[in-house]
Amino acid sequence: MFPNFSNLGHPPFPPKHQQRSTLFNKLPLNIPPTLLSHQHITDAQFNFQNAVLSRTQLSGNLATFPTVTSQPLLYGNGSSVHASAASTSFQGRKRIREQSVPYDVKRQRFHSPHRETTVVNQTVPLAEERRYSFPGSTPSRLFHACYFPDLTGHVPPLRDTLFSDPIETTLPVAKDKISQQVLELFQACQQQTCDLNRKELCRTELQREIQRIFPQSRLVLVGSSLNGFGTRSSDGDLCLVVKEEPVNQKTEARHILSLVQKLFSTKLSRYIERPQLIRAKVPIVKFRDKVSCVEFDLNVNNVVGIRNTFLLRTYAYIENRVRPLVLVVKKWASFHDINDASRGTLSSYSLVLMVLHYLQTLPEPILPSLQKNYPDSFDPTMQLHLVHKAPCTIPPYLSKNGSSLGDLLIGFFKYYATEFDWSHQMISVREAKAIPRPGGIEWRNKYICVEEPFDGTNTARAVHEKQKFDIIKDEFMKSWQILRDKKDLNCILPLRTTIQKR
Repeated sequence: MFPNFSNLGHPPFPPKHQQRSTLFNKLPLNIPPTLLSHQHITDAQFNFQNAVLSRTQLSGNLATFPTVTSQPLLYGNGSSVHASAASTSFQGRKRIREQSVPYDVKRQRFHSPHRETTVVNQTVPLAEERRYSFPGSTPSRLFHACYFPDLTGHVPPLRDTLFSDPIETTLPVAKDKISQQVLELFQACQQQTCDLNRKELCRTELQREIQRIFPQSRLVLVGSSLNGFGTRSSDGDLCLVVKEEPVNQKTEARHILSLVQKLFSTKLSRYIERPQLIRAKVPIVKFRDKVSCVEFDLNVNNVVGIRNTFLLRTYAYIENRVRPLVLVVKKWASFHDINDASRGTLSSYSLVLMVLHYLQTLPEPILPSLQKNYPDSFDPTMQLHLVHKAPCTIPPYLSKNGSSLGDLLIGFFKYYATEFDWSHQMISVREAKAIPRPGGIEWRNKYICVEEPFDGTNTARAVHEKQKFDIIKDEFMKSWQILRDKKDLNCILPLRTTIQKR
């Protein structure tokens, strides 16, 4: 999941002599569950005011600090990313990464005689995961560790034996031109370790600051950054967990986020810009970290995002054709302007589920239903601090389907252009098949129905206009016909431009 630059696709596990298990025993024990009452929120407001006052006394006027200079841009505690990483060329949601690295070196073309053998983890590679953020874990040793009380009480200490040694295999062989193009795009655009480290550094610093207001909270990195489907231009998704129980997203979550937004726009304004509270079904604070040049979405207690992060992460690594196929589909949808839920088209999460569903429904499936085959590992009632541990026991899926990436991509477009019944069927990764649409109000007047694997909601509910739906269907049809006839990915997705944009 965390491919490094010199060995693309291979999660960079540290040598055993560098792996530390003692850190997991530092979590406090016997902490009572947190119940976020009105008094807690009042206390949080008081804590926020005191934190700002204390910070002002210690640091003086923060406005005197420059936002971007030729010197390293610092977080509050001195952690830094050099200004070259905080490029001033940021525009909108696009970022240029690692500008000092030559383009051809990063691209590592398939025809280069000097390229290294590319390997990926054939089992679900959770060993490295303990360096990053999930409930019950400790942050990377690369960053300053901030230990915080568990919200459910005693957290059983994790052990290194939970994480088996990775088994490595090569990426799929490029049997045809389209397959080679897909692999080339994947190698150039997949998220790198340096990209993830930037997000993790920001998460660590923000968690330290937010815990001044909500001392028992934790900030968790979720979504594409951790699920194996991230790209170099992926935004960061953060979940602020304030308690194990659900919170009212219309009232409680919005109030908590308003305090977070206030924190970002005052005390942290030196390195957080454009914090904006979005009052959606699941409200978020959108902001940009000036240090890493990454845009983030932060929600409160949307814990289904933690569960589906590790479900998708397991799908990503049990079959080595999954990640390249998902990445090219996401890039294709973005190029054709059908990958933006805020504008009535498909979210990246829905696109990932659509690819997984297609691979499950082939005559000879390439993926199973993990929730059916391993119900205990993906139990929706499992406590959050155990969620990350379950996938480590899932073995690779050995499919008898030997289709190339090129054939699978053509088949993906054909399936949604000509075979899937949009009017009467719902995409279900949980069931590994298309199932009849439910009759509930959430599914009425929705042109695309994609079932969320854990809570059963419609992840494609943003597509509620017929015009947008027709555009999406038309793109599937045109892309299938062109790719079938031309056998060249450039005809539906300009590779050079896409790779340059990352």
